[in-house]
Amino acid sequence: MIRLGVPSKGRLMADTFDWFGARGLTLRRTGSDREYAGEVEGAEVALVLLSAGEVPRDLAAGRLHLGVTGSDLIRERLGPSAPVHAVAAMGFGHADLVLAVPRFWADCDTTDDLDAVAARFRAAHGHRLRIATKYHRLVRDYLRARGVADYALVDSQGATEGTVANGTAEAIADITSTGATLEANHLKMLSDGPIHASQATLWRSDAAPWTDAERAEMARLEAMLAG
Repeated sequence: MIRLGVPSKGRLMADTFDWFGARGLTLRRTGSDREYAGEVEGAEVALVLLSAGEVPRDLAAGRLHLGVTGSDLIRERLGPSAPVHAVAAMGFGHADLVLAVPRFWADCDTTDDLDAVAARFRAAHGHRLRIATKYHRLVRDYLRARGVADYALVDSQGATEGTVANGTAEAIADITSTGATLEANHLKMLSDGPIHASQATLWRSDAAPWTDAERAEMARLEAMLAG
């Protein structure tokens, strides 16, 4: 049976259930909110409830046939050669991974400006400009492509916007939906555009063991979802 991994709580779970429901599949949680159990009505699919961050790992390992998670997590955790491919962009969970610097850096509005600022910073302070983020792969690839070299990534798994005020970083790269939290922390986004524009996406695993019956059910499922 096809195993479908879905985020286990919050708006992402509710929006995922609604998205499938609008396409003829009823996903429901069974038991209490503390139980990670669920069921699917309308297809031969087993529902697996887990965190959005666990979905990429289980897709890559072949433990899930399908999974719903943000494209940012897939790209960051699995990279460009990941054994997964997108079945459908789902139209919710939109968030941009952006670079942001202190608002008072009047001469820094683009990555070209950041490159110049980083070089001056290293010359003045004897160490590289620090960028706090949890998206190391995406940020490193983005900056490398734009020729920015004089920086160091600082791992931040929470409250990234506060690292500049706390003195643990000079800039950040983080997910934002509205920019309000950046504004509240006196930060501004660079104007080049986002590093990655993410949204909730249904992914198919190429590493999972697909039987003939599962492939046939997947073909039927794709027709339903397309409709």
